[in-house]
Amino acid sequence: MTTKYDVYGIGNALVDMEYEVHDDFFSKYKIDKGLMTLVDEQRQNELLDALGGTPIKQQCGGSAANTVIGVSQFGGKVFYSCKVASDPIGNFYFQDLQDNGVDSNLQTQNRHSGITGKCLVMITSDAERTMNTFLGITQTISRDEVNEEAIKNSKYMYMEGYLVASPSGKEAAIHARKIAEKYGVKTALTFSDVNMVKFFKEGLLEMIGPGVDLLFCNRSEALAFTDTNDVLEARESLKKMAKTFVITMGENGAIIWDGQTFIDIEPYEVKAVDSNGAGDMYAGAFLYAITHSHSHASAGKLASLAASRVVSQFGPRLKWDETQEIRNHILGEK
Repeated sequence: MTTKYDVYGIGNALVDMEYEVHDDFFSKYKIDKGLMTLVDEQRQNELLDALGGTPIKQQCGGSAANTVIGVSQFGGKVFYSCKVASDPIGNFYFQDLQDNGVDSNLQTQNRHSGITGKCLVMITSDAERTMNTFLGITQTISRDEVNEEAIKNSKYMYMEGYLVASPSGKEAAIHARKIAEKYGVKTALTFSDVNMVKFFKEGLLEMIGPGVDLLFCNRSEALAFTDTNDVLEARESLKKMAKTFVITMGENGAIIWDGQTFIDIEPYEVKAVDSNGAGDMYAGAFLYAITHSHSHASAGKLASLAASRVVSQFGPRLKWDETQEIRNHILGEK
């Protein structure tokens, strides 16, 4: 069956603002390093004032947004459902999606007044990324933003775990999953962050429902979700939740379950400067490969190389020519 889109994504719409900081900034402002923390607008503005100056990078983001943009950069066709306000930063977000070849509900829906969400990404010299996020209007994303026609015409419906933190966001994700199941569209989920697993496990189980076709998580998320300290136990437990899955292991590569066999993916050695977006790019490259008739093993190699390139620079994206070079090198596509 011919589909219009390779991947339909749903997630939070956040403008990513990246800054370089030292560890003492975290102690001074009582910030939990290495985690994503939800904050109110006043707290985020306090931190932005303390940082001052222009961010290293500013671009449309949110976990699932970064992933669908990754799919698009590799040559896939994508649609993204999200919610931004009718403010200048919302206009910026919409234009950035357009510039990256992403169709979205924003093209046809009227935007409401309010404040578009922002994610303050703080990068330290050890390449760790710490995020303080003010959700703004994306906290009210709901089934109204879900596009049934776009899901129906996609190969995969991909949802981010961060949606579980918002009651209407969780409902929207479940609604999108049920539409996908109705039309025989494959479903995919990323846990997004270990805090989502620790504090919203029951909600994630609701999003998973009877099971997803593909699950993305890192080692800490897999262990927390399965209540184990052993990744071998965790991967057996995850089989009950997903037909296929990927557990990323940082410098130790990744473990892939393709439905029949476990595949170990070797890491690419790299000097990391910024881990922001590595998991999102991994998912984007992986989804591109499996929606273009490549094996899970090839998808894992492509994703591993793409993620290694992302962490060696600032920001969650690669340039177009970089994705083409990676694609040609791993998949032999021209």
